[in-house]
Amino acid sequence: MLVPMKELLGWAAANNCAVGAFSVGNMEMVIGAVAAAEETGTPIILQIAEKRLATSPLHLMAPMMVSAAKRAGVPVAVHLDHGLTLGCIREAIDFGFTSVMLDCSLLPFEENIAKTREVVAVASQYGVTVEAELGVVGGNEGDTAEHKILCTDPAQAARFCAETNLDALAVAIGNAHGNYPVLPALRFDVLEAIDRVTDVPLVLHGGTGISDEQFRRAISLGIRKINIATASFDALAAAAKDYTGTVEKPDYFTLSPAMANAVNANVTRHIGVFRNGR
Repeated sequence: MLVPMKELLGWAAANNCAVGAFSVGNMEMVIGAVAAAEETGTPIILQIAEKRLATSPLHLMAPMMVSAAKRAGVPVAVHLDHGLTLGCIREAIDFGFTSVMLDCSLLPFEENIAKTREVVAVASQYGVTVEAELGVVGGNEGDTAEHKILCTDPAQAARFCAETNLDALAVAIGNAHGNYPVLPALRFDVLEAIDRVTDVPLVLHGGTGISDEQFRRAISLGIRKINIATASFDALAAAAKDYTGTVEKPDYFTLSPAMANAVNANVTRHIGVFRNGR
């Protein structure tokens, strides 16, 4: 069933766990992620970043994602990740997304507050959850620009949440988008300080490559939503490569479920970790 992301954040807080937010880019990824949620009886978030819309257009992805959520046997939220423009955010809301993220983390602090408040004002009219980012998560989100990590300032986080009235805050604690060359050294001291001075659910981006132990510690310090993108895209691509390399005559009707199953396995594994092994 399609639900607001805020509802799933509340579920995660009540169960001392995190809800997985899984990025999708085609039908197979949607099928695999939702099947994993249903098989494990666990709510999830389906999401797509604005930067990914060049290869996965919103007018095609959005109806599929929303329809899959509505038909799912477990609660599913549909989220616009790393929205960069108010126009795209409005379009996602019009398509029925139940959550949106405005990413103004590269802008000056005051401007980030102002633009986030603008999105909250729009989204609140439709009961749509709002996520924003403070600090800079490293790596890149679908473009060629590599962003250096800038950890979230706890004092700024407290003011940011109070002045924007947002529903979820994405934090930077040494995490980065894409594949990590080595296991990241996450700043759990920063996360703990942020959790002490804020009362909104916290979000961890750049989940691919973070260890299970790090995930669990982050959850114990207030992380209630964890984003997984690269791991699912890599799993799908690897499944396609393996399939075409092992059959004499590749066939779409067997290739498609192979890709969906690979995404299913990746989502299922992360769900187990995010629910603290339950």
